[in-house]
Parts: sequence; C-alpha cells; structure tokens
Amino acid sequence: MKKHASFAQELPLIVWLVLVWGSLWRDFSGSNLLFGALIAIVVTRLFYLPPVELSGRFNILYAIAFGARFFGKVVAASVDVFWLAVTRGPHIRNAVVAVQLRSSSDFIVTATGHTLTLIPGSLVVDVDRSTSTLYLHCLNVETTHDADAIRREARLTEAQIIRVLGSREELDRLRQENA
Repeated sequence: MKKHASFAQELPLIVWLVLVWGSLWRDFSGSNLLFGALIAIVVTRLFYLPPVELSGRFNILYAIAFGARFFGKVVAASVDVFWLAVTRGPHIRNAVVAVQLRSSSDFIVTATGHTLTLIPGSLVVDVDRSTSTLYLHCLNVETTHDADAIRREARLTEAQIIRVLGSREELDRLRQENA
C-alpha cells in the first residue's frame, strides 16, 4: 500500500477537480461545489495518484508571451490544415516524429505534450517517460528537414513552458544552453 500525499499537497488537485465538477454541471452554486469537493476528496483518498511536484515559480510576462504565441500558432495551424485539406486532400504525407525534451519533469513533459496536441496538425501518440521523448503524429511531413522543424518547434514550446513555470534548475540549464 502506497503512502498518500498530505491534504495540503493534494489541495491544488482537489480545487481543480471541484472547478471541473462545477464546469461539467454548469452550476457553481455553493451546494454543488460542496458536493464536488466531497467527491474530489473521496477520489483523491481512494485512488492513489503520484503527487505532482510544482516548481513554486510562475512568470507572468513569459506566460503572456506564451499565450500570444500559442494563440498565433493555433490560428496559423488551423488555416494551414484547412488549406491542406482543400488543396491536397488525402494525398498528404504524415509522419511520427520523436522529440527528445530537455526536462524530465512529468509536469513539464505533460504540459508540452498537451500544448502541442492542441495545435492543429499534430497529436501526441506516445510518451516515453524514461527519456522524456514525445512521439508526435504530424501532417505534411515530407522530408527530414520538415521533421527537424517540428522538433525545433516542440523544443521551443517546451522552453517557453519552462520559462513560465519550470524549476530554477531547468531555467538555469535552458539559459546555459542558449548562451
């Protein structure tokens, strides 16, 4: 039997689950949120989940830049996917591209994977936790140059996430790499 995390460690997860509960029911009344909190506490106590270790830092300026870049990438990729669908249809070459990330943090790897999946034209199909490698299924990959461009974009996304909420050590490694 594994040891459960303390209530204080699980509080962010419980708050998140309560917000999801309210969103799913479209009801943020006190009684509904209280019931959601009870369910969240039961779920976190009944089922073991490894604790998510956060770095304790958040940079709002990098978050704004990340949000703007993400929104721009979503719009541009949506137009690109639409154009490819209209002009080339089923004759698009796809590929699965392996991207080795810098961070070994489950939180950073997951955030990077979700961000890349939300951008049209790519989808995370597998993650190798031991090597922090994402496997992305991507549209319109015809050459190794295209695959390298996807890797660069994925690592740039990871770098931005590290700047927003990565640990001090990850941020220092990123700065040394870019120096």
